[in-house]
Amino acid sequence: MNTNRNEILSTLTLAAGLLLTGSAARQAQAQTGTPLDADVLTFALNLEYLEAEFYSYAVNGTGIDASLTTGTGTAGATTGGAKVNFSDPNVAAIAAEIAQDELNHVRFIRSVLAAQGQVIAKPAINLAALGIGFGSDAEFLIVSRALEDVGVSAYSGGARFIQNRDYFEAAGRILGTEAFHAGNIRHLLLRKGITNSPAVDAKDILPTASKQFTTDPSTGLAVARTTTEVLTIVRGPNASGGAFFPAGLNGTIR
Repeated sequence: MNTNRNEILSTLTLAAGLLLTGSAARQAQAQTGTPLDADVLTFALNLEYLEAEFYSYAVNGTGIDASLTTGTGTAGATTGGAKVNFSDPNVAAIAAEIAQDELNHVRFIRSVLAAQGQVIAKPAINLAALGIGFGSDAEFLIVSRALEDVGVSAYSGGARFIQNRDYFEAAGRILGTEAFHAGNIRHLLLRKGITNSPAVDAKDILPTASKQFTTDPSTGLAVARTTTEVLTIVRGPNASGGAFFPAGLNGTIR
């Protein structure tokens, strides 16, 4: 598994220079106001910081290593997190596995952006934005469900803007991982009869016995959200910051 990840990492690192070539395609992309590949990856890194911090605190009681939080932009502390006293060992095991995946996502995206000198710092994160998350298995699953479903929709919505094929493949594989996480968490919510998971917006499809997956019922495709829709959820309506990102996000997509 590590070998495969390193091979992909090497491929992406070699390809990273493509974003700095100043090609006509890149210039046209910038002129139309369409996000550049690095902008999309940077936006994704903000979300991966949030997920990695949430799971790290839930499993370990601490955030991710400080060496993985440095970069440009406004750095900030993570507040509101705590170790969950899991009552179900299966939930604890799943949380630990997801925590490792999200940590690897942060490492992975940072390594790609580092080749361009464009790694952003972890912005301030408020893990208590929903008022729950760490008090019980149920609280953990409710917040995890929201984060994973939003993560899937964010990658689904952002994929169209990625021009570099290597980056597109990597984003697709991360999306697949997030979808594995989301499906598992949704199943646990149903199995445990937890029905008070709040909808995060009008596109949110809550898990029910008759609709277990977050897919468009007319197409069978995963729900996709624009960056604006994702920002409305994770940052809230205040453009300067709020919700999970009290001081806003780092990067051009804010």
